[in-house]
Amino acid sequence: MRRTFWSRWPARVLVGFLAGLFFLFIGIPLVSLFFREPPALVWSEMMQPDVFQALQLSLLTTTLSTLVAILFGLPVAYLLTRTHFRGRAFLETLITLPTVLPPVVAGVALLLAFGRLGLIGRYLALLGITIPFTTVAVVMAQTFVAAPFFINSTKAGLEQLDRRYEIAAYTLRASPFYAFRRVMLPLIRPALLSGIGLSWARALGEFGATITFAGNFPGTTQTMPIAVYIASESDLDKSIALSVVLLAVSFAILLALRIGRGYVEAK
Repeated sequence: MRRTFWSRWPARVLVGFLAGLFFLFIGIPLVSLFFREPPALVWSEMMQPDVFQALQLSLLTTTLSTLVAILFGLPVAYLLTRTHFRGRAFLETLITLPTVLPPVVAGVALLLAFGRLGLIGRYLALLGITIPFTTVAVVMAQTFVAAPFFINSTKAGLEQLDRRYEIAAYTLRASPFYAFRRVMLPLIRPALLSGIGLSWARALGEFGATITFAGNFPGTTQTMPIAVYIASESDLDKSIALSVVLLAVSFAILLALRIGRGYVEAK
């Protein structure tokens, strides 16, 4: 046992050293935000009307986009894991594409689809419906880039689910909807919570697609990331304070969901 331990010791040291460097690489820039400005200044900036307005709008649109992702994402994840058809690989790639696509490109694509002269927007304009540069456009942009995180997490949970529970429900004459709601969803709850957390956090931090498709109008489309960008051009202290608030909110939400997932798995 002693020889085995010492033979593995160099590998453990190397792994620990590389992991430690990466943790420092991620942690130091984030921690530096908290030491740059005193808490009193951060609180003062957060209480400014424009900052508080941007925070409210971000929380509202992020919550709405996450709900939309859940509403449409659950059927998509179920379809991709429980049915076999031609073109499924194409659809799986299509769903994952927004996670690697530059956000600005996503914003341009949404604008070309739903703008006044877009493929769909030109017909909506005839009905007097305008989407770009509205709060609805913010929700759409956030959903476009964040929903794939929820879908992929839910899909992974369904793929790892033991099919015997589902088959047993069908054997007891449960309907597919009942089996999905009362058997499958409770069993993949950790994956659902993980997907919700990732989707919510990604939507909260969305910038490129939002500013391209929705613009920057305080109270209507100016979310926290856009407010940080605008402030960085003229007031660095304000930009740092906004960044701290955004970081704290994101960290708190992700930590709460991770603790909740651990509690669910422990049960």
